[in-house]
Amino acid sequence: MKNFLLSAVIFCGLTTVASAQAKGDFEMAVGVGVNFSTVQDANLQADTGTGFNFSVGGDYYFSDRWSLKAKLYYDQKGWDGGFFTDANGDTFPADYNVNYLTVPVMANWHFGKKRNWYLNFGPYAGFLMSAKESSADTDVKDFFKSSDFGLALGIGVKIPVSDKMKIFIEYDEQAGLSDIAKNNDGSAIRNDRGSFNVGLNFMLK
Repeated sequence: MKNFLLSAVIFCGLTTVASAQAKGDFEMAVGVGVNFSTVQDANLQADTGTGFNFSVGGDYYFSDRWSLKAKLYYDQKGWDGGFFTDANGDTFPADYNVNYLTVPVMANWHFGKKRNWYLNFGPYAGFLMSAKESSADTDVKDFFKSSDFGLALGIGVKIPVSDKMKIFIEYDEQAGLSDIAKNNDGSAIRNDRGSFNVGLNFMLK
């Protein structure tokens, strides 16, 4: 299935005949995606959990090759295979669902014959919305810091369907650089999230 999807993306990217964007062009985008998230910690063996994201964004072009992209994600992160210790000192297996509003601001490099492929990279900031563990559906937001910072990287392709609209298919990664846990005396706990995304781009100029 993955090989078929990749082949379809490559075929569509190579066969499209739309022209590239120009300096001053601006695109708006809406998208959805499937998240695969975990955390990096030297002392924690965390499993990958799944969630989803919803995003809106904009892309301002400085040339046919470079643009500045900013997005706003509702981002479901967290991890599986953890443990939760309750007020009585009892420990239970638990998954963690930690949801953020995430804002990446990225340089976007467009390549290929028609500039329909793109690679983007830059920093992101995440703002905590909620956090729960699964063993007793306990709210654990107070155990997490209110913000998260890191680096974002993505690659994708836009498939024109009209002069003003394109379908995009992309994969992106977010690697946290900050410790997301409050009052953490151990090793830093950092978010790690990848996602497959699809959506629509609308040319506004």
